[in-house]
Amino acid sequence: MEESSKKNKGTINNMNPKSAFKAGMLVTLGVVFAIGFFILLGVMIKKEANNETTNLNGNANANTSNVNENQPSNNISLQAIDVNKDWIRGNKTAKVSIVEFSDVDCPYCQKFHNTMQEIMDNYGDDINWVYRHFPLPSLHPDSPKKSEAIECIGEQGGSDKFWEILDIAYEEQPTLSQYPSLVSELGLDVNQFQDCLDSGKYTSKVQQHSQWAQQAGAQGTPYSVIVSGNTLIPIPGALPFSTIQPQLDALVK
Repeated sequence: MEESSKKNKGTINNMNPKSAFKAGMLVTLGVVFAIGFFILLGVMIKKEANNETTNLNGNANANTSNVNENQPSNNISLQAIDVNKDWIRGNKTAKVSIVEFSDVDCPYCQKFHNTMQEIMDNYGDDINWVYRHFPLPSLHPDSPKKSEAIECIGEQGGSDKFWEILDIAYEEQPTLSQYPSLVSELGLDVNQFQDCLDSGKYTSKVQQHSQWAQQAGAQGTPYSVIVSGNTLIPIPGALPFSTIQPQLDALVK
């Protein structure tokens, strides 16, 4: 090893300055190229590892859904459904309920609202839909007040008007300032609505729903829980109807 180094050193010393400069540049470029290659290789390996982790997690979640199907979950603490206080669409005595925690300004919630409507169309009296508020003000500053506005409309117009304005909220995405006009179109008293909204009467209810969502395991919106007796099955995110359908089919038998 030492012999080789001395021989190389002697060769460089015998070069003229111009040749030595070129040789030095070639050596430098070679070193830079080698360093760049190994850095790029490291990045690619790390990226591949991350992709593999994501796929493994996805498979783990899918397997968890299959394992938990039709079995009670010990990881969910869901506030019991109250037929006298909760907003319930469909048959209140249905064997299966889906409790949804959602944000009217969330685009994923808008997508899942369509899924829930599809579920109701397909299962009729076998399933009911319970709606609870879970606004995320850090992302959608007006969503808490919109949730309160929807509560005020429900107070004045009952369950039918509550669900009607909820459908409008998700389908048309009205601004907060447009709600009084919507109240008028629904045939309700605008002044009564505005007094209710300004009073903050439902601020605490919306906040309580958000707390219930987090206690039930929600980390984002939408988040829903299928309820059938003691069986609790989480629906994280805006899963499509085709993904939820097998679990519902098994429960409504």
